[in-house]
Amino acid sequence: MRAPPGLSRLLLAARGWGRLGAMSRYSTEQRGRPNSPDYRLYFKNADGKYISPFHDIPLFAGPKEDKEIPAKRSKTTGSEVLFNMIVEVPRWTNAKMEIATEEPLNPIKHDTKKGKLRYVANIFPHKGYIWNYGALPQTWEDPNHTDNLTGCCGDNDPIDVCEIGSKVRSSGEIVQVKVLGVLGLVDEGETDWKIIAISADDPEAQQIHDIDDVKKHKPGYLEATIDWFQLYKVPDGKPENHFAFNGEFKNKDFAVEIIKSTHEHWKALLHKKVDGGAIKCTNILVSGSPFCCSEEDAKSIVQSAPAFMNGDPVSPEVDSWYFFPK
Repeated sequence: MRAPPGLSRLLLAARGWGRLGAMSRYSTEQRGRPNSPDYRLYFKNADGKYISPFHDIPLFAGPKEDKEIPAKRSKTTGSEVLFNMIVEVPRWTNAKMEIATEEPLNPIKHDTKKGKLRYVANIFPHKGYIWNYGALPQTWEDPNHTDNLTGCCGDNDPIDVCEIGSKVRSSGEIVQVKVLGVLGLVDEGETDWKIIAISADDPEAQQIHDIDDVKKHKPGYLEATIDWFQLYKVPDGKPENHFAFNGEFKNKDFAVEIIKSTHEHWKALLHKKVDGGAIKCTNILVSGSPFCCSEEDAKSIVQSAPAFMNGDPVSPEVDSWYFFPK
């Protein structure tokens, strides 16, 4: 498959200013208290400007991603197109961290329900999230669009990514990934695609190019992924989730078409061609978007958030195990 026109390159951001890599382009700034509802992780680009990870980090990996959006070229390794992934949840952790789509500049926050912080349960034999979990920027699953493959509307979020590489990543890290396939989750009646990907710098990335390679080199991982998504809401008293295509993972080409579709929905959102409801489209770099704001406005958004403080302890309940019959 030919690369879609695109953009974007790599790297790192985690706590405070983040860890710098060889060609790091992003950093993060913490506000509020970790393990509390007011915690936020804001993003900066290489020029030190506050940006939206949802809207200002390019979908396709390219060398000049922070200069032009969208860029004219995408980065490839051989015939592989690379995508930027925003890591929300590191593997083996439980806190449900997510891009705050309804807040200006869309920082990462700790999700809450009825005022309580949300953590995924440990369902034997899994501990927390079993991949580095996150999202592809500049994508949007439109809740007003019925997917003709699943028969359900989108879940109103950027498209999700399960990164299966060997490293445990950090929340806020930007990772260049190779897309391998996709799982069609139907979550409470909404389409919720799960992209399967691997970091381009992973030692196994040169051997894994498509979904069948995952079955060969990481046997059992895809079956564990089905198990995880089917059961993860059961401890909250909800029914098991269901899947499109009877739980069959679709290949890379199929996944890339899904990504391109959600990218088009995002472009319509950012150019006010569709109603985004409560979604905040504030951005710094998207050319022609009516939602662009100034650097000063972006700075004031971040500075209005509570200053960073030491975090609260995590409840021991987070480490509890749940067992369900197969």
